[in-house]
Formats: sequence, C-alpha cells, structure tokens
Amino acid sequence: MAERPRGLAAAEAARRLGLDGANELERVGPASPWKMFIRQFHGAMVWLLLAACVVSALLGELADTVAIAAILFINAAIGFLQESRAERAVLALRSMTAPRARVVRDGRSVVIPAVGVVRGDLLVLEAGDVVAADARLIEASELQLDEAPLTGESAPVEKRAGAVPAGTPLAERTDSVFLGTSVATGTALAEVTATGMKTELGRIAHLLDTAEEPATPLEARLARVAGNLLYLFIAVVGLVFVLGWLRGEGWLDLLLTSVSLAVAAVPEGLGAVVTIALAVGVQRMAKRHVLVRRLPAVETLGSATVICSDKTGTLTTGVMEVRELWGPDPDGLVAAAVACSDAELGPDGRTGTGDPTEIAILAAGRERGTEREDIEHARPRVAVHPFDSERKRMSVLRADGVLYVKGAVEALLARSSAGTAGAAEANASMARRGLRVLAVATGAGPEEEHLRFLGLIGIADPPRAEAIDAIARARAAGIRTMMITGDHPITAKAIARELGLIENEDGDLSGQVRARATAEDKIAIVRELKEKGDIVAMTGDGVNDAPALREAHIGVAMGRSGTEVTREAAAMVLTDDNYASIVAAIEEGRGIYANVRKTLVYLLAGNVAEILVMIGAAVAGWPLPLLPLHLLWINLVTDGLPALALVVDPAPRDVLRQPPRPPDEPMLGRPEWRRILAVSALEAAVVLAVFGWMFEEHGLAVARTVAFTTLVFSELLRALAARSPTRLFWEVGTLSNLHLIAVIAGSILLQLGLLHFAPARALFDLADVGIGGWGTALAMALVPVSAWELTKLVTRAIRAPAA
Repeated sequence: MAERPRGLAAAEAARRLGLDGANELERVGPASPWKMFIRQFHGAMVWLLLAACVVSALLGELADTVAIAAILFINAAIGFLQESRAERAVLALRSMTAPRARVVRDGRSVVIPAVGVVRGDLLVLEAGDVVAADARLIEASELQLDEAPLTGESAPVEKRAGAVPAGTPLAERTDSVFLGTSVATGTALAEVTATGMKTELGRIAHLLDTAEEPATPLEARLARVAGNLLYLFIAVVGLVFVLGWLRGEGWLDLLLTSVSLAVAAVPEGLGAVVTIALAVGVQRMAKRHVLVRRLPAVETLGSATVICSDKTGTLTTGVMEVRELWGPDPDGLVAAAVACSDAELGPDGRTGTGDPTEIAILAAGRERGTEREDIEHARPRVAVHPFDSERKRMSVLRADGVLYVKGAVEALLARSSAGTAGAAEANASMARRGLRVLAVATGAGPEEEHLRFLGLIGIADPPRAEAIDAIARARAAGIRTMMITGDHPITAKAIARELGLIENEDGDLSGQVRARATAEDKIAIVRELKEKGDIVAMTGDGVNDAPALREAHIGVAMGRSGTEVTREAAAMVLTDDNYASIVAAIEEGRGIYANVRKTLVYLLAGNVAEILVMIGAAVAGWPLPLLPLHLLWINLVTDGLPALALVVDPAPRDVLRQPPRPPDEPMLGRPEWRRILAVSALEAAVVLAVFGWMFEEHGLAVARTVAFTTLVFSELLRALAARSPTRLFWEVGTLSNLHLIAVIAGSILLQLGLLHFAPARALFDLADVGIGGWGTALAMALVPVSAWELTKLVTRAIRAPAA
C-alpha cells in the first residue's frame, strides 16, 4: 500500500511563506477620498458651470449661485462613486477566496488560515470546499468542480489526476483546481502550484485593476457641447462689451450687462436636466428588470452598436433540459434513466439538488409520469456502482433484479449485446448539435455485461425563446450580438444556430461567437471592438467576465446567477438574467438620448434668442430690452421648468427601427443647429419688433414689459412644438406628457401674477400693461411656434414620395 504523502514540514512552509508572501489578492492603494473628489472637477461642462456660478455670485443672485453649486456637487459625487467602484470590485474578488484550508503538514491533516497556504502544500478537498489556491491533482475520486465563476463553463467539470498537455485551455485543464472555485462532488488531494496574485484568480484581479473604464458616449458628447458653449460665453461677453464701449456706455453698466447676458447664454440647468432624464430612465428600466448602478449607463446602452453576451443563463435558460430522445421506447428509456439517478427534483419540476444532467432526466420523467420516489418505494436499491472517470458509467441494481446503467455512449455500447443498431450514428448527430449525450441500458443481475441498449438522451441548456426574438429586434435596430462563452465550440455553435446568430452548420464562429474564451480573450475582444469604433455593451456573470465588463463602455451583470465581483464591476444589473431585458434597456436608452437632445435644442434656442435680442437692440441703438433680473427669471421659468418636463417624454415609437447613432456623431449636428438658429432668429425678431413698436408708442417701461412677456410666452408655447422635430405637437399626443402641460400652465400663471402683483412689478421694474399688454404679448408669441409647426408640414410634404 502506497505511503500517504507527508506534505511540507512546518519550517519549510514558513520559509516559502516568507519568500512568496501571503496567499491573498493584492490591493492597490486607492487615492485619498479627498483627491478622488477633487479630480471630478474637470472638463469643459464643469468649467462652464463654474463660470456661471461665479457670474451669478457677482450679480448677487444667491438662489442661482446655490442651485448651480448644488449641480456641480451632485455631478462630482456621482463621479466619486464611479471611481470607487473598481476598489469595491477588487474587494468582492478577495471575498471569493477561502477563509480556511485543510492541508497536509508533517504527515498530519490540519486546518490553517487560507492566507498561510504556500507552494507545495497538499490541499485536502471534499464536497462543499472552496479551493484555497491553484493546485495540481495527485489523487481524485468522483471529483467535480463548479468553475463557472472562473471559466464560464455551465456545468460542473469532471477532474482527475494525470497531466494534460502544455498550453491546454483553462476550461480543459482537468488535472488542476483553481483558487475561488468550489468542489461540487468527490474528494481529492492536490499539490499547490500557485498562490495569491500568481493564481488564475489573481491574474483576473490584475486585469480588473488595469482595465480602463471609458467615458460614456453621453459624457463625451456633452463635453463637446460644453466646450462650444464656453467659446460662445467668451464671445458674447466680449461682443456686448465692445459694442457698448463704442456707444460710450460706462464700464460698470457694461460689465453688469455682459455678465447678465453671459448667464443667459449658459444653460445652467443642463446638468440637472441630464441627471433627471437619467434618473427617470433608471425608474423605467427597473420596471423592465434592469437595475442601474451608474446613471450615464442608462443612455450608453442606447448608443450600443454591439452587445457581447454571455451564453449560460442570459441567452439560454441556465437549466439543463432533455432536448432529444433516441430509441424505440422513449418513455421506457426515460424511466430507466430515472431509476439510475441520485439527484433530487425540486417542487418546480425544473431545478433540484445534484448533477444538472440527472435533474434534467428527473424533470423529463415527471413530465411522463415517472417519479424517482415511486421507483425507490416499489423497487428499492440493492447495490450501486457510482460514476467515475475511469468507468464512465453508473449502475443501480434494484430489488426486481434489473440492473439500470447510464453513462458515456462508447462505454455502454462496448457492453451491450442488443439494441445498438444506429446508436453510433445517432450519437454523432446529437454531438454535432451540441447536445450532451447519455446512453441508457438495462441488464439482468449485478454484472455490467450483455446489456440491452435502450437508447440515447440528448441534454442541453436551451436558448430562451425571448432571447431569440430580442436578438432579431436588436439586429433590426442595427445592433450586432456577439456570444462569448467558455463552453466548447460545438456547444457554442449549436446554441448560436438556434439563436439565429449563424445560419447554417458550416457557419463561421469568429464573427458572432467566441468559444472557450478566457478573461484575457474577453477583454481583448472588447478592446478590439472599441478600436474599430464600436460602442460595446458586455454582459457576464463570472469572475472572468469582470475585467471585460469594466473595460466595455457599459458592463451588464447578472443579478440572479452573477457573482458579487461582476455586479461591482458593472454599471447595470439584470434582475432576471435575460438578454431580452438588455434590448428593453436599449429602447429606454435611445429614448433618453432623444429627450436630452431635443431638450438641449429647446434650451439653446431660447438662450440664443435672448442673446440676439440683446445684441439686436445694441446694434439698433436702443436701450436694453431685458434687464439682468428678467434674464434670470426667463432661465428659471421658461427654460428650467419646461426642460425638466420635456426630458421625461416617452420614447418615440420608432426608436428601435432606427440604426445606432454613429459613435462620432455630435450631440448637436447641423440639423439641430439649423433649427436652433432658425427658431431663435424668428423669436428674437418678433420680440425686437414688439419692443421697437412699444418703445415708439408707449415708452421704455411698457416696451420692456411687453417684450419680456412676449419672450416668456413664446418660450413656453415653443415647448409644445419642441417634443418632436418632425411631428406636430398634437400628433405626439398632447396628454402623453401631463407634466409639460402642468408646467406650461403654471408658468403662464406665474408670469401673469408677476404682471399684476404690484410688489413683483416693482422688483422687476415692470409697467402695468393690463390685459391689452399681455394679450398682445400672447398673440405675438404664437407667431414663432406657428411658423415652426408649419415648417414641419412643409418639410414632410417635400420629403413625401410622389403619388
């Protein structure tokens, strides 16, 4: 009898521990929280808001100053939380390692803290243990490990002693066990080959720490808009100051006017508008089984051009199922397989405890009226020969004298003397279609010889029906789906065909499917797609997915089957682990982008109109039509409030029938700028006409009051038309956004209260113009919005195909 290995001596273990260090994942020291927070105050948009905050403070506008400062603080807090996510992901990774381990030292089996495991230690493993280090098997009995968090393999992996060739993929290294995986069944003795950061899990921790989280498309586009607005800010201040100086106005009045106009030029509410749009998107997505951990991720999915999806549980159900039966008596075939099973089926009839393939067999038996409990009661077991990697079969002898056997096809064919015709061809056909094939046979007495071959059972994790539809919808929306899995290429190809990712048996996997993918492969695929200009969404549930999730533009983790590591590394979590929920989130994301864009057009058109009014009056040699307080009121009442209502509009009906936006497309392209300039020019022309007319007829106070009110009413009415660049406001659905209706009605009442409440008139330096004055303002305010709606009709008629 072979002598039991003695393991390392305590002194030698201590020496190696000092040499290699503790068996734990390293932590890169994070920057201090203060430095992390300060880093958030960078970028053109932040500088723009800081400038607006300073200007508001110079004007003595405390409320505006506090509001802008609050927006800056909220944005910085969100960025701070984002940056700390990587640290939490690494902490979650560390929590996967075993706290204690059983090793052989000085010939004795002892339990030690896992951090003390060293190279050369002998690990003693049994069912339920978490492996404490990477190790090579010396002995193994019926050993199966759950490696899904590390490799993505959907079923427990059979392990056995005996070296495999160098360069064997991680998922096929049957002679090794790895840190962080768990023992499903069996026992083993294994020699530790790597600890801490030198393990496969440590390598993933390093990838996770070095993966770069890119700016979201929304952040990049808003940064470009902010940069352009910053130039506009400087130009407006300089132009108005120069024009006033040439007219001989005092420098103090010019400074006050210039900074007031600069405030009008800056859409201070843009940050709040975007935040609210994303927050509303978070609420809508939660109803569609998507939890958002990072606000910009809501819109990022709407920009996605490719979705890299894990297979198991996302595109498939995650539950093994009998997909095909081959044999003359399918019911008898299943009943015999049930009689040769150890698993326990749960009350739902789909899941249970034990080997997933046996659970699938028990589920198929229940559908056919065969229960394992009934068999055990009627024909108790007499003897059992468990499955092992050498025999490749399991057999159960029951009280009726019948031996029930199931296992590898080749193992049972070699011992069967009847019923084998056509079995080899059927097995090859099932294997080509990615099915896991089990053979079933029966015999008389305890010997596994001269068996009667009953048939074959093909088992697989089937694709979700809703995933097939969702992939088709994504394709119609111009979004490619790439399946990246740790499974065998044959299995991957079979599922890909059913999902519609490849069309025939000879389809090339390289473009749409990547099998046997490691953590390095996944992150390399994401980087390759990014270099090509794609906006990449990456889903995953295992530890090996976490670096790629962080590297992608948006990482999507599984809420049910996913590990804490992936959830911390991801920006979004699917509560139902369903690919169809990603497509639903894309629909919401595109709707959010459309809302942010049209709201930005609305805001800037109003701001440009204010600038044109002020510059037009200066060029004409008139007094200022609007005072600084008027501009601030307009920004609050006619810009901020309607913008907040516009940004929560429902997504357009055809949002998924449009292609993804090009990654380099600006937030505001030529069509948007043409609309901004046309609308603002018309609005400014109407306001200047009203001001000039009233100034000649009734003097400066009345002219300012009516021009101010005309601009307010014009902005509010234009909010209705701003809901769609192509459809008339009643076609969009007047009652589909009651928030906007309420805001417009409330803002009109506020403006009327301002005109009729004497203390307010005095504060704003307004005249009492009565019903006639604000009636004129309302009538003139209808001109710009009517012209805009008429333009939509004309454009539609021009673009319509000839009858």
